[in-house]
Order: sequence, then C-alpha cells, then structure tokens
Amino acid sequence: MSFTLATWNINSVRLREALVCKLMETEAPDVLCLQECKSPVEKIPLEQFRALGYSHMVARGQKGYNGVAILSKLPIEEVGAQDFATLGHARHIAGRLPNGVTVHNFYVPAGGDKPDREINEKFGQKLDYLTEMRDWFRAERPEKAILVGDLNIAPREDDVWDHKKLLKVVSHTPVEVAHLAETQEAGGWVDITRQDIPEGNLYSWWSYRSPDWDAADKGRRLDHVWATPDISNAGHGSRVLREVRGWEQPSDHAPVFATFDL
Repeated sequence: MSFTLATWNINSVRLREALVCKLMETEAPDVLCLQECKSPVEKIPLEQFRALGYSHMVARGQKGYNGVAILSKLPIEEVGAQDFATLGHARHIAGRLPNGVTVHNFYVPAGGDKPDREINEKFGQKLDYLTEMRDWFRAERPEKAILVGDLNIAPREDDVWDHKKLLKVVSHTPVEVAHLAETQEAGGWVDITRQDIPEGNLYSWWSYRSPDWDAADKGRRLDHVWATPDISNAGHGSRVLREVRGWEQPSDHAPVFATFDL
C-alpha cells in the first residue's frame, strides 16, 4: 500500500475551505492533516471534502482557536487525543489507517513573543507541552507511526533564513530546539523531510508581516513529517508546496508532503 500524506496549518478551515478543496483537487493526497482549524468539529465543512473523495475524518476542534483534523480518502479510526500540559486546547488527534499505521497530528503552542517563561506564560506552556510529549513517547514508545504537524520550531540552522538573527526569536531559540530534540529522541522519530532533503535551506512558513514574502524569503521550517524507525525507510518524495503560500488569501504556512510505501 502506497499513500501520500500532507500536513498544513490552514489558519481557519472554514475561511479557507476553497483552498483546502483546491489542494485536494490539484494534489490529491490520500491523507490531509490540518492544524489551526479554528472550528468546532461539527462546523468543519465536510460536505465539500466528501465530494472530493475525503469521506473519513478524525478531529478535535474548538471555537476560534487551535483545532486539528485528519481528512482521509482511506478509512481511519480514531485512537485518541492528548491534552499535554493540561491546556484544554484541541492540539492533538491520532488515527489508525487500514495498514495499521497510526498518524499523530499535532499543533504545538506557538509560544508568544518573548522566549522567557518568567515574563511570558505562553512560552512556558510551549516548553511544558513539549516536555509532556517527550515523557509520553518515552512511556509509550510508538511503533509503526507517523507524526506530522505544525510543531512551531525550526530546529536546524538551514531551517531558518538567518540562524544568528533568530537565535533569540521564538521558534528557533536553543531551549526550544533542545526540547524538540528530546521529544524526537524519546519516540525514536526520524525526520522524513530532512531524510529526503538533507541539505539546503527549507521553509514552510513565511510571515504575513512581510510585504513581499516570496522575494524576501524570510522563512522558517515549522511544519514537520516524522516516522518511527520501523517504517522510516518507506518514506520518500518529501516536498514543500511553496506555491500554495502565494494563493489568494493564503495561510502563512505551505503544505508539506511525503509518500510512504507500506
């Protein structure tokens, strides 16, 4: 069984329903994981998605904030959702595909503007969230699993437009990178995107604040596709669909793709 998976922070699934449909029509991933849906589950516009072949969904939602959904052409069974750091936020959903692969879809807290938990509660929440993710993966030790989502951290120097300038900017600070590395190590996760594209600058997010995001290219790789070691060799074909960031009224994120032969 070969399937293609995409992860995309959509920044409101209802506002950008047409963009989701466009991606479904033009790229047709078998599994589409969305973050920051900003919608209760019952108000996610499923009718249009079903008409395009996405007849299965597992999701967690809330009004106006957060929210994660896995839309799938393949049958998918919900197998849980975690509330790390006890924030009461819809930030994780997991589903199991017919081939036994579990897909985890995460939206890690962004962390606010100041990388100091003493003056910025949101930064502390982000670090606590990652710590509890780490501890959960150490205890559960996932197998035959894929983890995707907006993890809100660009870990490598070539995952940001300027490493030195961003060392004190939330999403690329050493403490965040260390927390993410511990989380990745705890589950034995393999970074599929960088397995396929090991060298060179690679971004999936460009700020709305940039008047010409494409020319300035001040991006960060905040969106990730990981897999457990038992299936990581089956992953290939990774790509960031950068052009989507230039669609009309876009999300500030571009979708990230990978294909798995399992």
